[in-house]
Amino acid sequence: MSLSPSADPATQARLDLAVSSARAAGLATLQWFRQAALAVERKGDGSPVTAADRAAESLLREQISAKFPDDAILGEEFGEKPGTSAYRWVLDPIDGTKSFISGVPLYTTLVAVLRDDQPLVGVIYSPATNEIVYAAAGGQTWYENGGGHKIPARVSQTERLAEATFVTTELTSFDKVGDKGSRGVYNQLEKACRLSRTWGDAYGYMLVATGRADVMIDPVVNLWDAAALQPVIEGAGGHYSDWQGLPSVHTGNAIATNPKLAGLVLSITREG
Repeated sequence: MSLSPSADPATQARLDLAVSSARAAGLATLQWFRQAALAVERKGDGSPVTAADRAAESLLREQISAKFPDDAILGEEFGEKPGTSAYRWVLDPIDGTKSFISGVPLYTTLVAVLRDDQPLVGVIYSPATNEIVYAAAGGQTWYENGGGHKIPARVSQTERLAEATFVTTELTSFDKVGDKGSRGVYNQLEKACRLSRTWGDAYGYMLVATGRADVMIDPVVNLWDAAALQPVIEGAGGHYSDWQGLPSVHTGNAIATNPKLAGLVLSITREG
């Protein structure tokens, strides 16, 4: 199966595995989804974790190590496995665990590959809605919504914030940035945009990549939250950067939008 004919063989092989393993791990989480017996633990930072998170990441690690044993792997649940190649896999088995444990279907499995610490491959898979977007850097982003039929993903053409749908993940995260927080950034965007919604997580970035939302921002992201996003958004013709406009997944915050709105959004986030 060739997912991105323009990719070089090494990238193509990793993209193929990233897509197939994200599907397998995401589907595995469904056996715990909306189950009353699901046990929820708290990590040191207070964030929730479940057996589903751990089982999905274990499955991802097994499949990656079997095919690319020299590649490094970083996952949210089990940390870093060093490698000897230029490639590093970055995994978030359940992005949106709070949604998952609440029975909300807007959680995803994220699989990314970095080469020399730069995003090379990104996959966002939503098992409960059976949607997936994936891309290799410099290539087209593809979207599938059940049945295996794929179409090119495209960001919206919205030109004004007054016509835009704005998505984020969690309002309280805006209070955790800087001495005074960054709730003002959220307030300005909410006021400027036609519609605002939360429950975003990586599903919000999928919405932007497929043109169903226009702006997605997060004030706090870890590498496993962000690594898959940049190839997906850029391959759909979108703008991905941090709040200062740097196109990086390493700086701790994120913006995804279309190029027509990027300057307007950055004019707000840069002041935050």
